[in-house]
Amino acid sequence: MSSWKSYLNADPIDWLLEEDNPSVRYFTLKYILDKPENQLKREDAREDLMKIGVVPKILDKQEAGGYWGIPENFYIRGKYKGTSWQLIILAELGADKKDDRINSICEFMLENSQDPESGAFSYLGSKKGSGGDPLKILPCLTANMVWSLIRFGYLADERVKKAIGWLIKTQRFDDGTDKPPEGWPYDPWEKCWGRHTCHSIVVKTLKAFSEIPEKQRTSGIKDYIYKGTEFLLKHHIYKRSHDLNQIGHEKWLEMGFPLMWDFDILEVLLILIKLGFKDERMQDAVNILISKQDDNGKWILERTFNGRMQVSIERKGKPSKWITFKALQVLKGYYQ
Repeated sequence: MSSWKSYLNADPIDWLLEEDNPSVRYFTLKYILDKPENQLKREDAREDLMKIGVVPKILDKQEAGGYWGIPENFYIRGKYKGTSWQLIILAELGADKKDDRINSICEFMLENSQDPESGAFSYLGSKKGSGGDPLKILPCLTANMVWSLIRFGYLADERVKKAIGWLIKTQRFDDGTDKPPEGWPYDPWEKCWGRHTCHSIVVKTLKAFSEIPEKQRTSGIKDYIYKGTEFLLKHHIYKRSHDLNQIGHEKWLEMGFPLMWDFDILEVLLILIKLGFKDERMQDAVNILISKQDDNGKWILERTFNGRMQVSIERKGKPSKWITFKALQVLKGYYQ
């Protein structure tokens, strides 16, 4: 078998290790070069990402209560500047979970967005007091919050376990053939749970579950992973399952960072590889990913929420260290 680097037009690793993006430098050292956690160079990189670049710029705008802007505008009315979005972005950037400011964000979302009864997360706080409004819960928000909270060390927290249980209990994998369910929580969100399950929910939930060590995955989590991965593989990641000659959505082929509630083929490939899957139904997506690199072995940022976030990240249409690093992760995981 050829080395995974043979699929590159050029080696971009030195570029990824430059100090202007300490998050990418840290993750490249960890996941591409396999440097041990206690190596001084990586420790410096982890410290740098809390002092240099996007992470400190975001945290500098945080209010004392752990939120950004108006507290109740943490999702819909604060898109993409509200607290929930900052939690997702900071988790993506590798912010240090030991930082008190990170803990305050996590607790703010748990106290203001999570429905205490179901464990799901809502885009509005409850009018009855603390917690999220049970009539305004969203599965993709719940999955993103679970993923972010696990990244920040909350896996053992009973509130996060309850949210995981809700995702497992309510999730469906309909493919446009079965009658959609009725009643709460399905009725308000036909886009999420209609005749065809929203791909984003499946992707973000699998992303969250991929953060759980294999030995700590319950039977329910394992069953979800089996059904969820088969759902995505049946679609060859980006195609229509009932006609594999058709693309599901063109935007799934456009590389973006951060993706928030959305996804692309790169994110799905990374999740599947992290879960241990190397399936021939992934190959077309891998081929597309390889074809998108430039002559220097770099990938372009094709989609962005810049201008709508607290802090812009990279530039659309320019080589992206984030996309390139993640592409290298896919190639290494798939071909090594």
